[in-house]
Amino acid sequence: MKKVLFVIVLLAVLLSACSDADVASENTSKAADNFEINRRIVFYNGITGEYILVIEGFCSLGNYDPAGSLSVICKVSPTEYKKHYLGLSDNVTYFAEQIDAANVDAYHYRVFFKPSVIAPDVDFKP
Repeated sequence: MKKVLFVIVLLAVLLSACSDADVASENTSKAADNFEINRRIVFYNGITGEYILVIEGFCSLGNYDPAGSLSVICKVSPTEYKKHYLGLSDNVTYFAEQIDAANVDAYHYRVFFKPSVIAPDVDFKP
């Protein structure tokens, strides 16, 4: 009970220093990382002026990517995902467009608990 109360107090203190825009931005980012935001990600060659690649869908950008690269993972069905790795260079950049409006709240902070991350499934190889 003390831990729960501590977390609530900590969140209240942290959120009191945030503007509505900060909370809405964080909630939108969390929604995108949970595949709730429809996006268009475009990779662009700055020298030729051409699009190299366009990815559209419920996609999350670059989790723990090394410098000079970007991963994009997209949810394609309730249980299936596709992950793309792309290299960035001096003349290749990208931009991500949010296609649909996000239904997030500037007054309520979102916290996700994923039991599968806390206690993951274990696969055994014979």
